[in-house]
Amino acid sequence: MPAAEEIDGDVYVSPVYLAGSTYTGDPALRPLLDAGFTIVHDDVANAYLSSPDQKVQVGWLPEGEDDCLWRITGHGRPFTPPRWLATFDHYTPVEVVAAFTTALAEDQAHDSSGSVHGGLGGTKADPFLALMEAGWRVNHGPYVSSSHPPDRHALVSYSHGRMNHFDEINDQRSRWTISGGASGYSSEWLGTFTTHTPTHLITATMNRLADTTPVARYKEHLPERNRSASHITPVKPPAPSPLDIQRTAAARSRSTVARPVLPAPTLVYRTTTAPSVSAPMRHR
Repeated sequence: MPAAEEIDGDVYVSPVYLAGSTYTGDPALRPLLDAGFTIVHDDVANAYLSSPDQKVQVGWLPEGEDDCLWRITGHGRPFTPPRWLATFDHYTPVEVVAAFTTALAEDQAHDSSGSVHGGLGGTKADPFLALMEAGWRVNHGPYVSSSHPPDRHALVSYSHGRMNHFDEINDQRSRWTISGGASGYSSEWLGTFTTHTPTHLITATMNRLADTTPVARYKEHLPERNRSASHITPVKPPAPSPLDIQRTAAARSRSTVARPVLPAPTLVYRTTTAPSVSAPMRHR
């Protein structure tokens, strides 16, 4: 296996929290579109999606006013103020966002109100349990509970105590934060969830955050500080199937078997004698 610095081009990267962004929203938008969300674009390429019941709004904002690329809100009724807010910045791995939006899409597919009210009966325990089962360390303090993987290159935190709902919805404070990067607790990307964000949506995100399944990237797009800390392998071309091998062998045999040389045809020239023509008789 070549060293990571010797690998170039398309690669697989693990863990996902060190993979960096792909700067495309397609993997996280597709589950929502498949679930019936409608989409409109503005004149600067931002995209706005609405669930069929108009209770979930999603903004993909590459030309937004700040570093927030994803802004997702749940509403008790259409056109009412948001009940909860989830955000992800430009540098968040899209697979982490896709875990959240896929869970949202599944709610819509089952005609469930859990995508809005699921947080009412939920607690902070379930998301942390998903991390503990993946080998992450969890610390519960009087003011903050936190969790990090063995390499300490990601961090999940939950703030205890009362929070002002207005401050949360306006992205001034958040109950949950998730981040990652080889800089340790000085994060390279950031996601947030407010108090009433449904617990199962957060848990789905944590499951993907802790999943060690590699993700595809172009090496030059990886954050430079993450390269030495992540596991990088080259993308190998797919192995040919037995049918592919048979077709290749048949094509090669057709192109290499010599064709028999046939003698040139003999041309026979025949001399044709023109028929004699009697002179016409003149009338006297």
